Amino acid sequence: MALPFDTLEVGQQIGSTTVTITRQDLVRYAGASGDLNPIHWNSSFAEGVGLPGVIAHGMFTMGAAVQLVSDWAGDPSAIVDYQTRFTKPVVVADTTATPGEPGAGVDVVGVIGALDAERSTARVDLTVSVDGAKVLVKAQAVVKLP
Repeated sequence: MALPFDTLEVGQQIGSTTVTITRQDLVRYAGASGDLNPIHWNSSFAEGVGLPGVIAHGMFTMGAAVQLVSDWAGDPSAIVDYQTRFTKPVVVADTTATPGEPGAGVDVVGVIGALDAERSTARVDLTVSVDGAKVLVKAQAVVKLP
């Protein structure tokens, strides 16, 4: 749950998490979103078009990353703005071919980047990476606080 606005400071960490993404997650997301592009589930196709393997949907990655902010805020509707730039695909290993393989681990860290006392909002800057490489940049969520 978010701390009261007057207790927040720029640079303060709100939390961190690792989101594990599997190919099963991608298939479920494809069905829900209607994005059935085979780069998100078929290794041969993905590699055939020059990708390093099956990649997660960008919007799936974006949504998984902002969950940290939603959990911290305690109310998803408190997020009044969220934007990012995609910089690198998230390659998701085939967990059925390599038992014990975690798929892809996406590390997310949230830090207060700015405070607006007049609007009672906090901008949370997210660092989103896989194996130390940033997959999203300028990932920023604005949260309206009570």
